[in-house]
Amino acid sequence: MNKAFTKESDGDDDDDLEAGAPALPPGAANYMTRRGYNALRAELEHLVKTERPDLVKVVAWAAGNGDRSENGDYLYGKKRLREIDRRIRFLLKRTENATVVDPETQQELEQVFFGATVTICDRDGSNEATYQVVGVDEANAFEGKISWISPLAQALMKTREGDAVKFQSPAGPREIEIVEIRYV
Repeated sequence: MNKAFTKESDGDDDDDLEAGAPALPPGAANYMTRRGYNALRAELEHLVKTERPDLVKVVAWAAGNGDRSENGDYLYGKKRLREIDRRIRFLLKRTENATVVDPETQQELEQVFFGATVTICDRDGSNEATYQVVGVDEANAFEGKISWISPLAQALMKTREGDAVKFQSPAGPREIEIVEIRYV
């Protein structure tokens, strides 16, 4: 069959869950720190105001070069435009539904809530680590940022310094102690 008569997917079914993006629990708010919200808005603005318009110019130029079926610039440009549009729709949904929480305005500083930076260690005092509880779109374990829906963050919620917590980690059951709680 000729490629001219095949329908390309418009990607609408992928809008709700961007590839690799974590899903929110059903009915849950999309909590974010101010920094995470600003990062998503900056990415959205860059895509809408810079990257997409530049790519549209390239695709228009490539379309004017004749046969589009073997035009690499045109084919790649159209594919990249679909990816950008999908990402824009995803970012719009995530930012429109975001509940921005500022950790610095937290009232109960002695307990772990969203935005807290928590230092933990194993019960024997070894393996100390520090994590900040952040939104699902901001989580990055390499930077010490864990999603509020992660098993560790869920186990830490409402705990206080000195509390011991048991939780199921990917490596198996663990017991940790809360060393310090900060809101920055």
